[in-house]
Amino acid sequence: MSQQEWLDHDFYAALGVPSAASAEEIKKAYRKLARELHPDANPHNTEVEERFKAVSEAYAVLSDPAKRKEYDRMRKLLRPGAFTGTGFPPRAGSGGFDFGDLFGSGSPFIVGDPLGGVGDVLGDLFRRAGTRTASARPRRGSDVETETRLSFREAVAGMVLPLRVSGPMVCTGCHGSGTRPGTGQRTCPHCHGIGTRNRKQGDFGFSEPCDGCRGTGSVVDTPCPDCQGAGIGDRTRAISVHVPPGVSDGQRIRLPAQGEPGLGGAPSGDLYVTVRVDSDPVFARSGDDLTVTVPVSFAELALGTRLSVPTLDGQVSVKIPPGAQSGRTFRLRGRGVPGRGDAVGDLLVTVEVVVPSDLGHEAAEALRAYARAEETGGFDPRAGWADGQ
Repeated sequence: MSQQEWLDHDFYAALGVPSAASAEEIKKAYRKLARELHPDANPHNTEVEERFKAVSEAYAVLSDPAKRKEYDRMRKLLRPGAFTGTGFPPRAGSGGFDFGDLFGSGSPFIVGDPLGGVGDVLGDLFRRAGTRTASARPRRGSDVETETRLSFREAVAGMVLPLRVSGPMVCTGCHGSGTRPGTGQRTCPHCHGIGTRNRKQGDFGFSEPCDGCRGTGSVVDTPCPDCQGAGIGDRTRAISVHVPPGVSDGQRIRLPAQGEPGLGGAPSGDLYVTVRVDSDPVFARSGDDLTVTVPVSFAELALGTRLSVPTLDGQVSVKIPPGAQSGRTFRLRGRGVPGRGDAVGDLLVTVEVVVPSDLGHEAAEALRAYARAEETGGFDPRAGWADGQ
């Protein structure tokens, strides 16, 4: 995040703490908000996801003593009215002053500066002639986000996913130089490679990006025909995304340096792939465990049986002991979702009695006979059920 972006955000307000908050207070506020706003606790809520990102960015700055010190200096220096009032020295030979002279390395106002280096803090705002502008500097490319959808079983097993991405990329014709192959750039004759030109307005002197080279310091006489001198162009490319086994819905996979290209030789941004996982008609998931509900009859639970149960690798046999209750769960070790390292979750098999909607005459008579025998034997399914009332 650039200095200007720092100034556009109130990190203290994002965490809900005063600017004088201690490091422990900042950490406590962040942990509380992170738990409330985490995407896993608020699935498919883009507004909460944006707040979570803002809170994370704020904590990344305020939890680092050096970054927090610089952020506080900039806020203090660039607060509204920071440059009003008197006390600015007149520029030699004129009735005004030049911000470049005021904040440059030779300024007397830098000596003993209580803010710890005004010239560094205002690096992107006031530049003296002889230095390159911010637009001419190398700048890391932006991160790019996309989504892909997998079936439940693809997500559990993992796969190499072919993905087509469209967007700005380094031009293949000039390899990012912006010039026609066999030619090169030359130093801008207007700013002599600096990227800025001085302009005077009344009593003030300003440095602004050079019109001749748009602040780059170089001129392209024979631009690349593929990108018209930009060095980048929109194109579609195919990449392979290694999806790890056990990826969960909403998980993001980071592909370093696969985002937008950087400027001036700076590295490219990253590509983030958000995985969306379809539901499965048989299995559900609880962490690294798979869950499955198997319908059974009353007789199977009462007498005991062996069930054929589906797993990700085929069918397995599960022994159901006599007298098992409906809703009981049986655990099959190592039949779940691959986790970290060599860990594998379990398969949780829950049996659930299904009552037929139409018994038929013969089954109904047999069940009535069973009910009479049950009553004679003294079995009461609600014995002791209401004793606590």
